[in-house]
Amino acid sequence: MTSIRPTARPAGVPAADPAAKAALGWMHTARFLTTAAQLHHLPRLDLPEIAFVGRSNAGKSTCINTLAQQKQLAFASKKPGRTQHINLFSLGRQNGTDAILADLPGYGYAAVPQQDKIRWQRVMGQYLVNRENLTGVVLLCDPRLGLTELDELLLELIRPRVEEGLKFLLLLTKADKLTKVEAAKAMQIARLNAGGGDAQLFSALKRKGVDETALRLRGWVDEAAPAFAEAAARRADSVDTEASDEQPPPTDH
Repeated sequence: MTSIRPTARPAGVPAADPAAKAALGWMHTARFLTTAAQLHHLPRLDLPEIAFVGRSNAGKSTCINTLAQQKQLAFASKKPGRTQHINLFSLGRQNGTDAILADLPGYGYAAVPQQDKIRWQRVMGQYLVNRENLTGVVLLCDPRLGLTELDELLLELIRPRVEEGLKFLLLLTKADKLTKVEAAKAMQIARLNAGGGDAQLFSALKRKGVDETALRLRGWVDEAAPAFAEAAARRADSVDTEASDEQPPPTDH
């Protein structure tokens, strides 16, 4: 997998702080794990999972590739809407895995057949409602277009889980195309729409919001890790107990 050097920062902009550098280094470990067209094809994982969702032309693949500092980790098609699978990527140093990124199919592109749109929406809906290890959701939106009807439906779908603690970030992509006034207005609207989550401006071209987003995702995983470790320990104890109960009683000789 080919990596690329991060774009140079403009003059006068300070270098990333150590925490941001560490978070970006962690993101750079991302590597392909598996792909699935249906939810039941995905492996059950006892690791925090962060899903990226959004309209087909919202810049989702570009965002993932920029955060991971890799050219082609997430497939960016010239024909939006062609990615029809959930793609999982492992995160973790030294061949270990401490988190998962999920790249969900883009939605809402007019050129895609209606039956495919319906199927993708059903798969995504099942994933967002039922995926047990889902820890956070990043919804990407082009602020020049605003939230679409499908974006709003997705927000309503995950709202109960957000109220229960699911992390949520509304990421406003292509922010370099906004003036300062437009960006401020877009953020004001995004914070209202985030419904208990966060909002962030993001530009892959200008690297705006890259450090902040990497830090936030790393923070989500760090916050969730103890609960996953505790659950794994309980399952291990349960397995040990069951194995002990299945042992035959000692016999007298």
